[in-house]
Amino acid sequence: MDYDLIVLGLGPGGEELTGKVAAAGRSVLGIDPHLVGGECPYYGCIPSKMILRAAGTLAESRRVNQLSGHASDSPDFGPVATRIRDEATDDWNDKVAVERLEGKGATIQRGAGRLAGRGDEGRLRVEVGGETHTAAAVCVATGTAPAMPPIDGLDGLPRGVDDLVWTNREIVKARAAPRSMVVIGGGAIGCELSQGFARFGTAVTVIEGAPHLLMPEEPEAGAVVADVFAREGITVHQGVGVQSVARGGDGVIVTLADGSTATGEKLLVAAGRRPNLSHIGLETVGLDPNARSLDVDEHMRAADGVFAIGDVTGKGAFTHVAVWQARVLAAHILGQQEPYGGYHAVAWATFTDPEVGRVGLTEQQARDKGLSVRVGRQQFASNSRGWIHGPGNDGFVKIIEDVDRGILVGATVVGPYGGELLGMLTLAVHAEVPVASMATMHYAFPTLHRAVLEAVLDLAG
Repeated sequence: MDYDLIVLGLGPGGEELTGKVAAAGRSVLGIDPHLVGGECPYYGCIPSKMILRAAGTLAESRRVNQLSGHASDSPDFGPVATRIRDEATDDWNDKVAVERLEGKGATIQRGAGRLAGRGDEGRLRVEVGGETHTAAAVCVATGTAPAMPPIDGLDGLPRGVDDLVWTNREIVKARAAPRSMVVIGGGAIGCELSQGFARFGTAVTVIEGAPHLLMPEEPEAGAVVADVFAREGITVHQGVGVQSVARGGDGVIVTLADGSTATGEKLLVAAGRRPNLSHIGLETVGLDPNARSLDVDEHMRAADGVFAIGDVTGKGAFTHVAVWQARVLAAHILGQQEPYGGYHAVAWATFTDPEVGRVGLTEQQARDKGLSVRVGRQQFASNSRGWIHGPGNDGFVKIIEDVDRGILVGATVVGPYGGELLGMLTLAVHAEVPVASMATMHYAFPTLHRAVLEAVLDLAG
């Protein structure tokens, strides 16, 4: 078959692109070997946040004794497991998502699609399931998969929902919280799931080889989360790697580089992601199959007729970045105005408690760029609403100003609803709102977002 567009990978970005272009009347073939919708709805954003939402209610119940009386709780992971299966994933069935795309006119094919060079007329060739299709354009949206680091003994341990080793894909299928768990990796995935399961009664040990949790966030952000983890009984090892893993102890014994050990019924490997690029035939269209990402221009073009969106572009492994890129590319293909706005204000959130919201540059990144930097801060415990909030008010607002231009180039919010409070700062960084204008605004009192004003005023010393 010949198409206007072939999309390799139907995660959030690929699904968005396929639907928009097909709905406009173009012929589109979407190819994916697994689930339409990808990592986010089935293994990432949605099920993990259901775990955190439930865990958060347990945390609030434990603050009742400090604020409003007496309460006790009896954690049960069963309702969470049921909600993930019934509400989020349809028991990992994508029938509804497939039908939605087909209803827009797209053709969907299961399989591992692979680029196969160009035909005689220059049209791109794609192989899947023993068939070869051609198209004027191909978009690579193959995403990433959990990375399995080269740790001695790790390959020899079984991985599966009922086995010793989990990644984010297995843990969200769990029907009960394990008694104990060792987590390799203190990034966003590792920290979120560590705290979530700890609040359900799992004894958790987190091992992070980098100097602090949540690299590459501001060091202060990692320090706040580590302090909260310690109060909640989570053991954290920072700045030390893993030497080996083996059966033993509660199930798995992890030996650290300093000779110490940790044991857990389960081992969660949350040590980053690897791009799904090496086996899709990039070399047949002049691209490097060993690349960790595909360099794209403002139209998402990686080569003549070849486009890329999502994690494989290296612009941020986030659903919202992939969907935004898909909107830009769909507009380009359809000859519409493209909503391209650059990457200087990419924002994201880590949904620990406290939440960590981030946009743009950290202080160190700004200094490394040679900017003249001024920093403003405000602790939430010193903000009126934060003080009223009481238990759970850990965190701060930190803003980074480029003094020469008088605008913010980055911000971090660690605190209650940190991801939501980031919205104002994302707009300020993206639109390059003058700091002087931010200082003249009215900020409702008493609100947590008033801490932004307090941080702005702190810029002036």
